[in-house]
Amino acid sequence: MTEAIVEVKGIRKTYDGGVEALRDVDIAFPQGQLSTLLGPSGCGKTTLLKIIAGLIPHDAGEVRVKGRKVDGPGPERAFVFQDFALLPWASVLRNVAFGLELRGVPRAEREALARRYIAEVGLEGFEARHPSELSGGMKQRVGLARALTVDADIILMDEPFSSVDEQTRRKFQEDLLELLRHRKKTVLFVTHSIEEAAYLSDQIVLLSPRPGSVSRIVRPAVDRSRSADEIRRDRNYLDTVDDIWATLRQYV
Repeated sequence: MTEAIVEVKGIRKTYDGGVEALRDVDIAFPQGQLSTLLGPSGCGKTTLLKIIAGLIPHDAGEVRVKGRKVDGPGPERAFVFQDFALLPWASVLRNVAFGLELRGVPRAEREALARRYIAEVGLEGFEARHPSELSGGMKQRVGLARALTVDADIILMDEPFSSVDEQTRRKFQEDLLELLRHRKKTVLFVTHSIEEAAYLSDQIVLLSPRPGSVSRIVRPAVDRSRSADEIRRDRNYLDTVDDIWATLRQYV
């Protein structure tokens, strides 16, 4: 069995006003795999992701990354936000290199790394552009390149493809899987899409309605060495989608 790189034990979270978001969440995330958090709106998917990232506190339980207790953000984790979180006044190159800039990496070194990952996500030639000159899909690619540039072991992605059209979304999904074949990162991915989860994931964590807790773990038996079209027609993929929907429909 693949070693867990992130362990969540007994996590609870209640927001001001008494809204209980998460209750006794226990889950392990295997190293080098893509795990998806999936569940009904308001079940705490993004809250859990931000707790793992160290961006917000929790009330009880603990998160461990590589065996070490999480008490805030760390260099082994990079976050790709749903709303891009780009610096509007900075170029694509500066945005992608920004994490390295904060770490004090010399300019020539950080820009060389940034250019490499800009090319990998398909934005070569856009280094001097600013966010206002980019489409939503291009902005999301900048966010992904920034996460890759800091070379974090764990990439946390909060509904990263939700703001783009369906064609762009499918291309993003294919590109992400291709990148992961080469980069061997651990990805924790939040989505509302059952099809997206089944297509991308090694492990799918189904959360119950608020307060969110782990309802089921699904591990799709999908051969991702096949083409995207073959995967989406594959019986195992279609059965996984139906199986997940059978669980989630009771919450709708």
